[in-house]
Amino acid sequence: MNKADLVSKMAEKSGLTKKQSQEALDAFMASVEEALVQGEKIQLVGFGTFETRERAEREGRNPRNPEQVIKIPASKAPVFKAGKGLKDKVNA
Repeated sequence: MNKADLVSKMAEKSGLTKKQSQEALDAFMASVEEALVQGEKIQLVGFGTFETRERAEREGRNPRNPEQVIKIPASKAPVFKAGKGLKDKVNA
């Protein structure tokens, strides 16, 4: 399912127009992005949690030249952890 399919499905289930559903989805995604950039955690009970996790600096190897060691800098990674309700529905 891509974004257009999701917008269509949202419009169908909510009774909103596709344009309104598109705006709602865009607003949701922008809100999640802003919160993650600020280091906040978003918990949607029954669905899941969006958060960022710190990745430590580490060494890696270039696949073209395995002897060459490169440093991969520390970074933050966005993570989604599914909630119990979502896991139960997927596994049912």
